[in-house]
Amino acid sequence: MSSAATTLVAAGSPVGADRIGADRLGADRGRNRVTTKALNRIVAAVTADALGVTAARVGVALADEKGLLVLTVTTPIRVVSLSRVHDRPEVVDRAGGSIVDRAARAQETIRERVNALTGSAIGRVTVRLTAADIQQEERVR
Repeated sequence: MSSAATTLVAAGSPVGADRIGADRLGADRGRNRVTTKALNRIVAAVTADALGVTAARVGVALADEKGLLVLTVTTPIRVVSLSRVHDRPEVVDRAGGSIVDRAARAQETIRERVNALTGSAIGRVTVRLTAADIQQEERVR
């Protein structure tokens, strides 16, 4: 992003001459600032949740494109071992589908959750998968 923070103005906040005396009436709700650091952490947490990895392993780049927030995330993705898939092909469906399907769903999840949490208008979400975290499927006991 080009600035250090995104400024959100509360709906119904008086502007201009109407602002005079607004503090005394309690009508001025002020401004909320969501810093770039906070946006990065929110995007990383949402991405980590969507792809089953830790937020510390998620990289985030923010940009502004015609007033819309553009998100680029670089992250590993959690997958089941190939030997397990070979033995039981249905494990792919239980794990959420193919890697491509899961990445596409993660894009939409990231867009929706970041918008809901921050109120930012999201223009585009790019998910770059950097590694596969191979983990055994958890068994139900």
